[in-house]
Amino acid sequence: MARFIPTPSRSSVGLGPFTIHFYALCILAGIIAALWIGGQRYTARGGIKRELYDVAIFAIPSGIIGGRLYHVITTPELYFGSHGHLINAFKIWNGGMGIWGAIALGALSVYSYFKSQPMSLSFAQCADALAPGLLVAQAIGRLGNWFNGELFGKPSGLPWAVEIPVADRPANLTGFATFTPTFLYELVWCLFCAVLLLRLPIFRKANALKTGSTFLAYIALYSFGRIWIEALRVDDTHHLFGIRLNDWVAGFAFALSAGIFIYREFLSRAGKKRG
Repeated sequence: MARFIPTPSRSSVGLGPFTIHFYALCILAGIIAALWIGGQRYTARGGIKRELYDVAIFAIPSGIIGGRLYHVITTPELYFGSHGHLINAFKIWNGGMGIWGAIALGALSVYSYFKSQPMSLSFAQCADALAPGLLVAQAIGRLGNWFNGELFGKPSGLPWAVEIPVADRPANLTGFATFTPTFLYELVWCLFCAVLLLRLPIFRKANALKTGSTFLAYIALYSFGRIWIEALRVDDTHHLFGIRLNDWVAGFAFALSAGIFIYREFLSRAGKKRG
């Protein structure tokens, strides 16, 4: 009996003249889950569910474009120059989606929509409603990385290590067969954080937090986990002062979101009480 997680032998399936990529199916499943969870929470706050689906028409493409742009910008050598292939920038089914770009451009499009239309809830209330579902969507999306045989870490002999085909192993690690399943670690971390946002009393009790703080908690929690998960990965990436670029981004996102959360929920309230 194998004591490792095998990488699926196929990452797509043919359907007549079409090719269905499992990575794309995982992204689609994540979007559906996020909309379902977000819709329940949006209406529970007094919102009209149809509004959320109207917003999704703009937010989903923006998130996908933003995620892809972040990946292309941070790894330009794959798409530009003598060894790059620009056409591959459009092949999102092959993987390569930066969550930071997806959140940034997706949030910007939602904010713009809320500013331009009369809505039953505010942008911050919508962001709070969507936060747990976004984590579930990210978890489902990581299954796509498993099908593609990507986003793994250092060589590992643990029973839950993932077996990577020789063709997908880094050039300096072809002698190793099993690696740290960082995609699985991130999947579990995202689901854990989603449960926290859904079940912890501070997030469930009405008016326990200021509007927008649940979304801040989502950014802080995810970024905290991404810091240590990112440090385990061995795929090629740019470094700054010896630290992976995504680790810098995760650290900055964590510090900023956690700082704002602590200030508005604790420090500002303490100051008002003293006043």
